[in-house]
Amino acid sequence: MRGISIFRDVNNGVMKQLFIALVIAGIAVSCQDETKGVNSAQEAAMKKAAADTANYTTVEWLDTSISFGTIHQGDTIHVKFRCRNTGSHPLVITAARPHCGCTIADFTREPIPPGGEGWVTAFFNSTSFSGMVRKTLVASTNTSNGTDRELEFDGNILTGNEKSAPPPTTGRPRLVKIPQ
Repeated sequence: MRGISIFRDVNNGVMKQLFIALVIAGIAVSCQDETKGVNSAQEAAMKKAAADTANYTTVEWLDTSISFGTIHQGDTIHVKFRCRNTGSHPLVITAARPHCGCTIADFTREPIPPGGEGWVTAFFNSTSFSGMVRKTLVASTNTSNGTDRELEFDGNILTGNEKSAPPPTTGRPRLVKIPQ
């Protein structure tokens, strides 16, 4: 009888773990769909364009390095990098990957027609930083003149202890937009 009791306890533990794993997987899948902002047809078209080297286009990055100047520690900044499709096929930005967890990236989700412009944005939270900083992200495209492009932004972050710093922000971070 004792062997059956142990098996029942193990089986209950396995069932609990399986249930928890399924709940976590369901949450992860639903969050992934929400954050992408691309429906499955758009996603399939983006993947196809990225893989179809015969229809690669060319891109001109209008902004590759941006200085945000001086901000206060705790501010969140928004930086926008612009690009232009200089080829004869639709330009597809397939990804924008920051090199740091302090930066969140977004990008134009629809194909950009020849002559059209798109963008990659970066939201940087300066809470854990002070002094001069330089942050980078990589944008991936369906282009024959290089599929990955490194984009960077930099600036100075003042702490409340620095003499040249105005009074620190109230508990809420400020959003500082970079002029276009």
